[in-house]
Amino acid sequence: MHARLLLLLLCALTFVAPAAPKFNVLFVVSDDLCTALGAYGHPLVKSPNLDRLAAKGVRFDRAYCQYPLCNPSRASFLTGLRPDTTKVHENRTHFRQAVPEAQSLGQTFQKAGYFVARVGKLYHYAVPLQIGTDGLDDPPSWQKVINPSGRDRADEPKIFSLTPGVFGGSLSWLAADGADEEQTDAMSAAEAIKLLEANREKPFFLAVGFFRPHTPYVAPKKYFDLYPLNQIKLADVPADHKQGVPAFAFGSEKKDQEQLTDDLRRQAIQAYHASTSFMDAQLGKLLDALDRLQLAERTIVVFFSDHGYHLGEHGLWQKLSLFEQSARVPLVIYQPGAKGNGKVSPRTVELIDLHPTLAELCGLPAPPRVEGKSLKPLLDNPATKWDKPAITQVARNLNVGTFVKDGDKKKKAQRPVMGYSVRTERWRYTEWDGGKQGAQLYDHSTDPLELRNLATDPKHAGTVAELGELLKRGKSR
Repeated sequence: MHARLLLLLLCALTFVAPAAPKFNVLFVVSDDLCTALGAYGHPLVKSPNLDRLAAKGVRFDRAYCQYPLCNPSRASFLTGLRPDTTKVHENRTHFRQAVPEAQSLGQTFQKAGYFVARVGKLYHYAVPLQIGTDGLDDPPSWQKVINPSGRDRADEPKIFSLTPGVFGGSLSWLAADGADEEQTDAMSAAEAIKLLEANREKPFFLAVGFFRPHTPYVAPKKYFDLYPLNQIKLADVPADHKQGVPAFAFGSEKKDQEQLTDDLRRQAIQAYHASTSFMDAQLGKLLDALDRLQLAERTIVVFFSDHGYHLGEHGLWQKLSLFEQSARVPLVIYQPGAKGNGKVSPRTVELIDLHPTLAELCGLPAPPRVEGKSLKPLLDNPATKWDKPAITQVARNLNVGTFVKDGDKKKKAQRPVMGYSVRTERWRYTEWDGGKQGAQLYDHSTDPLELRNLATDPKHAGTVAELGELLKRGKSR
C-alpha cells in the first residue's frame, strides 16, 4: 500500500502540464492612413471592420509615428529603433547601412521558431511604381514574401493627377472599374488568407501591408458612392493660420497643390475616404478568416498606419509635417484575454513600442538594443499611470547663403535642419534646428487643431522649458 502511494506521488511530481499554446500574430499596416475613421469618431467615414476590431481590443487614442514618411517610419517600427539610430531620414537609405546588426521584428519571431511571412508593403516601396516588387525590403526579416500586383497598376493611364503622370507624390485618384478582387490590396488579403490556412497548426507571425489609401487613391466605384461630394466637408483653414508659426512647419507644401479648387479638394477627400473603406473591407476578410479557422482566440491582431496624413488642415496635404494630423496614427491591438479589451487608452504611445510589446506578449526576449517600451501594462489597464511622451521628427533643408555648382548652373547651398516634436497628453511642443529656426507650442485641451502657437507667450515660458527638457531626454533615450 505504501509502495503504491509512493508511486502515485512520484508520478504526480513528475507530471508536466502541457505548455500553453503560443500566441500567433497578425500584423496589419495600412499606408498613409490618418485617424479619419469611424472608430476615431469621424462622422462620415465608414470603417466597420476596423471599428469591430477596436471594439474588441484596445484602441490607442494618442499613438504617434517617429517620422511622418514611409521609409524612416517603417525602418523604425520594424526594428524598435528611432530614426536617428537607423540614420534613415528619407526614402532611399536602408537601415542596415547604419545598423547592420539590428534585429528586426521578423527576426525576433524567427528566432523563437515562428513561421514569419510578409504579404505586400512592410518595408518601404515606392508607390505605385514598385508594387509587385520587393521594394526596399529586408530579406533576413522573412521566411516567405509575396508581392501581389493588381489592376490598379495597369489602370494608371486612367488616373487623374494634379501633376499628370505623377501618382505617388501628387494628389491623384481613380474610381476604378471592376471588382475588389482585381485590386492589389484584395489580392494581398487573399494571399494572406492562404498563408493562414496553410500554417494554422504552427505559431506564425504574418505581416500584411496594404497600399491604400496611399496615393493614387484607387478603389472600385462602389466605395466612391459611399461619399457624395455634397457631404464632404473641407478643413477650416483660418486666413492667419501661419501667423507666428515657423516657416519650416509648412515645409511639406507642394507647388502643384496651388491649383486645387474647392471642387478638387472635395474630390480628393472623397477618393481618400473611398480608398480607406476599400482597405477596411480587405481587413475584414482577414478578421473573418481568423474566425473561420478558429484562430481568433490565439492570435494577437495589431492594426495601424505608418504615419498620419493631412487632408487640407493647415493648408497641407499628405504627410511630412509635425502637426498632429501627420504625426498621429490609428493603432488598435487585440490580445486574446487582455483585461483592457474593449477600452480606449488615452496615453501617449509610439510605434517603436510595438516591437518590445509583441515580444513580451508572446513570451520572447526583446532585442538587447530596442528603444521602445512594452505596452502590455496598457493592454491590462488602458488608463494606468504612464509618463512616456511621444517623439516625432522630420528633416528640412536650410539655405545657407552661398552657392554651389550644379552642372552648368549654380544653386544655393543647403544644410539639413531637423525638427523634433514631443507630444504629451495635453501639449505638443516642437523645435526646429534646436529652436534656432523657431518653436511651436499647442495646448490640446483648448486648441486641438493646433491653430494658436503659444511658444513665445511669456505666460507659457515654464511649459516651454519643461517640454524642451522632456524633448531632449526623449531624443536621447
